[in-house]
Amino acid sequence: MKITITVVLLLIASNTFMTIAWYGHLKFKSVALVSTILVSWLIALPEYALQVPANRTGHGQFTATQLKVIQEVISLSVFAVFVFFYLGEHPTWRSGVAFLLVVAAVALISGDGPKEKTPADTEVTTPKTEDQP
Repeated sequence: MKITITVVLLLIASNTFMTIAWYGHLKFKSVALVSTILVSWLIALPEYALQVPANRTGHGQFTATQLKVIQEVISLSVFAVFVFFYLGEHPTWRSGVAFLLVVAAVALISGDGPKEKTPADTEVTTPKTEDQP
């Protein structure tokens, strides 16, 4: 449970930085594009510093596919909050249904987690030869 909480919190922080980097400039369209790109890169740097540890920490408890799907739900959640409060955009019923479908993907993929290895999985067997009974 501790790993799950750590991964989710790192992904929330990571996606917050990335959402600001990708969409925060939309209120500043008069700023030169080159400046916007450079500032966005600076904002995005902490995103990578959080995303990589989240994936490394979570991999093993989650598969890479599960981590990606969880990240997408968090990304869309952070984005929805951001566009509502920062850009003043309101969700539509279609965006709500789309979000529910992504959440359904998390539920669908949740059963595909890493399997515990049993002693039988790691036991080395030697093939029998014709001389052995």
